[in-house]
Amino acid sequence: MPTRPWIRRLVIAELVAIVLVLAVTGWFYWRSRATATLNGIALDPPQEVPAVALQGSDGQRHTLADFRGKLTVVFFGYTHCPDVCPTTASTMARARALLGQDADRVQLVFVSVDPERDSPERLASYLAKYDSTFLGLTGDEASIQELASAFGVHYAKIESTSALGYLVEHTSSSFVLDGDGRLRAVLPFGLTPEQVASDLRTLLRS
Repeated sequence: MPTRPWIRRLVIAELVAIVLVLAVTGWFYWRSRATATLNGIALDPPQEVPAVALQGSDGQRHTLADFRGKLTVVFFGYTHCPDVCPTTASTMARARALLGQDADRVQLVFVSVDPERDSPERLASYLAKYDSTFLGLTGDEASIQELASAFGVHYAKIESTSALGYLVEHTSSSFVLDGDGRLRAVLPFGLTPEQVASDLRTLLRS
């Protein structure tokens, strides 16, 4: 007996519905797997970041929007930092090297929280010791504070009797912006270069 047209349409509709459900389920499964594999903290949905202009160690003025199309790893610190900043810079340099050919798709940006001492020239000299592609940003206190606040970064000058004159207490995490310039992940201080590289690979694929 030939199949009635309405039955055929019902069967086709059910098949289409099943395919859609499987596709949506697969997409959410993939997203959950991508998030679960991060060693850092994934932000979903991503957060917008203001376009604050600062002076670069390359002699040019930049906003973080200039690096769209790449992953941008943002770290707030200062060149006189005795421990956290050298450790972070070394970790990021090693992580970038571990990325191989994908390294060119990642830009590290070091935002100074000590504009009184961190000139563009000093930033350039400091960062070159770790990776020649790292870019430093500095500027007036109001602009730095505006950008730091957007990331939830705290910093404060602490008087010291050491030869450094004073220290700057600051948030030690790093922040990853996606290719659209949105904040996608936070990398806590203490991750190994291998863990950072793994997170960057995951974010490059997402």
